[in-house]
Amino acid sequence: MPEGDTVHLAATRLDGALAGQTLTRTDIRVPRFATVDLSGRRVLEVAARGKHLLFRIEDGMTLHTHFMMDGVWQLYRPGERWRAPASQARAVLETRRSVAVGFRLAVTEVIPTTGEHEAVGHLGPDLLGSDWDPDEALRRVEAQGGRPLGEALLDQTVMAGLGNVYKCEAGRT
Repeated sequence: MPEGDTVHLAATRLDGALAGQTLTRTDIRVPRFATVDLSGRRVLEVAARGKHLLFRIEDGMTLHTHFMMDGVWQLYRPGERWRAPASQARAVLETRRSVAVGFRLAVTEVIPTTGEHEAVGHLGPDLLGSDWDPDEALRRVEAQGGRPLGEALLDQTVMAGLGNVYKCEAGRT
């Protein structure tokens, strides 16, 4: 599973390619959202919250995705051949200059931007986010009582963005 820093790096890359651009084609390949067409709307920003990606789109819409174990977003030029099979694509966002394709995404949903809290509001302080508060993170870890530290560190409601790699590294110090 990607760590939070991987997701934040993806958000930075995707934001650089998409923010301010108008979507010329969208394809959400999840039955519930298959008829959603975001074409003609501008991408306002792509942000990470823990291990979640939030594509904020004009008119109050957000594409919310999560990599889980092996999801990935890849950037292409229009017309460029994809490196992964099209059957694994869950979301395609195309602008005049870039195509962002989310492959093997475990979570892919279009939600109102005002409802993002329902998708990510349960998360603890984001280790790489602007809301990072080490005192609050420590308070949340200590509130876990007798729970093993490794379990507490992986609980995204305690601290968002931490995964097994960093949990193991923290255990070495």
